[in-house]
Amino acid sequence: MKAKKKKRQDDFQKVKLKVGKKKPKADNATNTNFRTRGIHLSEQLKTDTSGPTTHRQLGIHDLLSQLHHYNANVKHSALLGLRELLSLNPSLLEQHLSRLLSEVAAVFTDKDGNVRVAATRVLRFIAQSVPAERVAPFFPLLSAHLSCAMTHIELGIQEDAMKVLDVLLEHYPALLAARPAVLLTNFLELISHRQNSGGAKKVQDIKTRTWALSVNPNRTVTSQQWRLSVLLRLGRFLQAVVEERPVEEGDMSVPNDGSFGSSGEGRLTPLYLIWEELAYSKVGVKVYEHSGSKPTPHSTFRLRPDSEPGAAAGEGLDSAEAVQSFAATLVPLLLEVWVEASTSDSPWNNSEGGHLLTPDAMSVMFQVLSILQLLRKLAPQKEQQDALDAWFRKEYLGDFKQHFMKNFPYGVQDTPKHKKKVNLKRGKQTAAIPGLTLDPLALNITLCQVMVSLSQRQSFGREADGEWLTPLRTFVRDTLGSDVKLSYRQLHMLLGTVWKMVLTQRSKTVTEDLLAAVYFYYQQRHLTLQTRSLLLSFYSKIYLLEQGHAHIARSKVLCRWLASLPVQLSQLGHRNPALSARLIQSIQAAASRGNKDLLNSLQTHACKLYDPQEGVVVLLPVESQQRMVQLLYFLPKMTQALLTKLSCCCTTGRISAGLAASLIRIVHLRSSLSGWSVGNQEATVQDVDYISFLFSTLMGFSSNKLASLQDASDTKAAPPSPLSPLRLYPTSLEQFTHHWDIVEEICHSLETLGSKSQCFDILQNGIYEYLTKLRVVPDSMAAGLLRAMSRLLDLSILPIEPVLRFLSRCCLSLLSLLITQQQEAPTDTNHKREAVWGACVSALGTVPRLLRMILQLRVSDLSEEELPQLGQILSMLLQHTPLHSQMLANTSLLQEMIQHLTRYSRGATREQWLTDLLYCYSVTVAHSSSAHRGNMGLQDMY
Repeated sequence: MKAKKKKRQDDFQKVKLKVGKKKPKADNATNTNFRTRGIHLSEQLKTDTSGPTTHRQLGIHDLLSQLHHYNANVKHSALLGLRELLSLNPSLLEQHLSRLLSEVAAVFTDKDGNVRVAATRVLRFIAQSVPAERVAPFFPLLSAHLSCAMTHIELGIQEDAMKVLDVLLEHYPALLAARPAVLLTNFLELISHRQNSGGAKKVQDIKTRTWALSVNPNRTVTSQQWRLSVLLRLGRFLQAVVEERPVEEGDMSVPNDGSFGSSGEGRLTPLYLIWEELAYSKVGVKVYEHSGSKPTPHSTFRLRPDSEPGAAAGEGLDSAEAVQSFAATLVPLLLEVWVEASTSDSPWNNSEGGHLLTPDAMSVMFQVLSILQLLRKLAPQKEQQDALDAWFRKEYLGDFKQHFMKNFPYGVQDTPKHKKKVNLKRGKQTAAIPGLTLDPLALNITLCQVMVSLSQRQSFGREADGEWLTPLRTFVRDTLGSDVKLSYRQLHMLLGTVWKMVLTQRSKTVTEDLLAAVYFYYQQRHLTLQTRSLLLSFYSKIYLLEQGHAHIARSKVLCRWLASLPVQLSQLGHRNPALSARLIQSIQAAASRGNKDLLNSLQTHACKLYDPQEGVVVLLPVESQQRMVQLLYFLPKMTQALLTKLSCCCTTGRISAGLAASLIRIVHLRSSLSGWSVGNQEATVQDVDYISFLFSTLMGFSSNKLASLQDASDTKAAPPSPLSPLRLYPTSLEQFTHHWDIVEEICHSLETLGSKSQCFDILQNGIYEYLTKLRVVPDSMAAGLLRAMSRLLDLSILPIEPVLRFLSRCCLSLLSLLITQQQEAPTDTNHKREAVWGACVSALGTVPRLLRMILQLRVSDLSEEELPQLGQILSMLLQHTPLHSQMLANTSLLQEMIQHLTRYSRGATREQWLTDLLYCYSVTVAHSSSAHRGNMGLQDMY
């Protein structure tokens, strides 16, 4: 017993602790002395270095993957990061465009409003950076997400879908307009709902409405503001559809909207190619159907066939039936919106103040009218539009007159401003809706255009439209006849309304009344160029309809307008070249039709218009100058004063040489000497005045200018000498070339007059009377005279002695000038030197006595410096083959002159010029000795 007890005590023996000793470790103590190491996974925490990142070190793939996160804040921050990343790295747009568009479009229907707003901002950034052709392959996906958002059950998503639609309408209107059918249905569902009708209650009426306006009190804006927001987008969408449809070039006189002109959008532009220039060009030419514009609905070209035979008709508004079907659904809704807007906010009854509208109601009604206008333009062809207009008139003219014309014209209601606290959130939402502030003038003008488009031409058996058109005509007349300031668009619409009324009413009184109102507005000052051009285009097109419409013919207003055009052109001058060009086009159109009022006014102001210093013919651009020259053909009379100014215009170089040649040809055709006339038309130019015009233009300088050259002491001309008896006034190469081209045209006109001998007699009488006493002569005039003499003179005509002496002095002075220029610049050749040499040798070859008078020059009178020049002149004449026979006929004079040159030439050795002269003489005489017998008859001419 005792042993067991002792053993048990050993098992549970208590350890005695001693002071100052370390406490022993327990048997079950845990050893904490261990070492640890971290595990490093190199791929798991690796930073994305494959592309750019945001400030949070997130790449494009990370951000796009976060758009699928369940947390709205994560998606919102991902969209903000996308915008940051794309703005810093635009190249990512090209690389990840497909995924960007698909992921961003997927959050259009997100439940969180902040996410939707951020997605819209990202989409706007992408749309501003990527062109439409790059987005086109992915646009069906965008359109599908947009349709989901527009038809979503959540009202906030529908409202944000309008902002997405704004972005697409702003940047990709053509892509939206390509598939309009689905979006048009979505627009209808935003403001209305389908009515369920049983089979027993069906009514076989085309005007049976299956859609009714819907009201949702849970929206953050009023029903009227919501409808305004939707109608604004619908109008912009229909406008995009209309603008993307090509307009034929020839359909300008009466376009679809009843207007007189077109803005040019969507018009087909032909592509002109010069294949010779492109044959060896490295740059290719891209050729598309219809010159690169969108193919018309009637084109046979398709990139791929339609999936179903009837799919094309249901996809859009490519047929008149589709447009009519959509209009039958939309127009009743628009009428309901009009009635609701015109009566909801008006505290007065219909008899008192019913025409006064609140700004919201006015904006809604304006959008209704704008959409009705666009519906008419949706017809693909002109014939289909006429049928659509007839359908509108048949179905809705009564409703339009009942509702639209009830309180016309409309005005704005003065609403008192209450001093109460405005809900800021509601105020921001209201301000976000554009178009709330509208001028009542715009509403009334649009209403006029819509109603006038439904009028029809007055004829026997048709109901007259004068009763309901009278207030519209009165409004148009009063608006144009007052001092109210109209914008370009408002004026364009008013002129289109006037155009339609003039063509449909066919009344002389109505036409004069409306045109007088337009002319009153035309006479206002400070009109812009665009406005003035629009008015000119209107009057010009109205005038072109004069022949086929008796109520327009001989309109007093049109005659007064036409008579004022030359006055306006002379007063405007070159201050506005674009407007002057429009004036000239209008003048030319009326002049070609022989309008007496315009031609008389043009005749009165012709001298001012064709003034060589201040006239528009020399101040305007080349295209306008050409039209001004063409107008000369229609002038009833060309007076002597006008011909003097025209001659100065040709000679001063203010117009090009080609244009001056055209002017000379026109004056020639209007002269009786040309032998060309039209019917009993009298000659515009008298014979004496015409010859005087040709002679003055041939001189190239006016009499006053020539007189000033004779009196000027500091002239650039060299002093006279025996070898250069005339002082030649040097002209520039440009001036000489210009005058030379004119001389050629004048010679051609003189050659076509008939008798060369009579023309030459007139020309030499003019030279004898005005030029033989001149001491200073411009070199261009001297060369021109020699050129004209050689072309008009033949061997049977003998010039008078004074004229021969003057021409010989001109020829000798020009030859001396050529030698001087050759010494100064031996290698320099230009057109002036060649023309002068050609004129001299041609005159010497044509007038034999002219060469003889030059060879009779007294060598003893020449100075030592002039002897080499004379020798070089003779060498040049001897080297010219066509002059060999004439030189041989004057062998005695030539031998005598060479002997004198040899005698007077000083120096121990023979100079080079004399050696060349003797060599040329010997070669010429030896070469022509065999033919000298046959040419002996030429001596009888001297």
